[in-house]
Amino acid sequence: MRKIVLGLAVSLDGYIEGPNGEYDWCFTDQDYGLNEFFTRIDSVFVGRKTYEMALAEDGQESWMPKMKEYIFSNTLTEISPKKTLISGDIEAQVREIKNRKGKDIWLFGGAELTNTLMNLELVDEIWLSIHPILLGGGKPLFSSLKERKWLTLIDSKVYESGLISLKYECKWG
Repeated sequence: MRKIVLGLAVSLDGYIEGPNGEYDWCFTDQDYGLNEFFTRIDSVFVGRKTYEMALAEDGQESWMPKMKEYIFSNTLTEISPKKTLISGDIEAQVREIKNRKGKDIWLFGGAELTNTLMNLELVDEIWLSIHPILLGGGKPLFSSLKERKWLTLIDSKVYESGLISLKYECKWG
C-alpha cells in the first residue's frame, strides 16, 4: 500500500505561512533532501487554497517534478484537466487512491486538508523542515487535531543553515 507523506516547511513556532500568507522565509539555498524525496513519490495531494495560490503564481518555473495532482475541494467545480478533483467523502477516495499501484503520495498543501487527513488517520509519515525563524503568527500547521497523536522518529538531519529535518512515522490504532 502506498504511503501518504506530509512534507513541508514549518517555522520554529509552528506556522506554515506568515501572518499575510507569506512563505518567503522558506530556505531555497540548497536541496534539503527534496530530490531524494521526489524519487519516492508520484502523486501530490493539494487543498483548494494551495491550488488557487499556485494558479495565481502561474508562469513561474515549477520546482516540482511532474506528478499526478489531486485537488481537494467541496467548492470548486472545475479545475485544470490535467488534475483530479476530490470532493465529498474524501476518506473513501483517499483510501482507494492509497490502494492503487504506484509510489508514495505527498501531502503538500493545506492546513485544513492536513488536519482532516490526520484526524482520519490516513497520514503515514510526517517530514517537517523546521526553519530557524519565529514568525509570531500566521497559519498554524496543526490547529484542529481531535486528539493526541504519538509519532515515532525515523530520521533527523541538521543543516549548517540551522534548518532541521525531522521524519516521523505515524502509528494509528
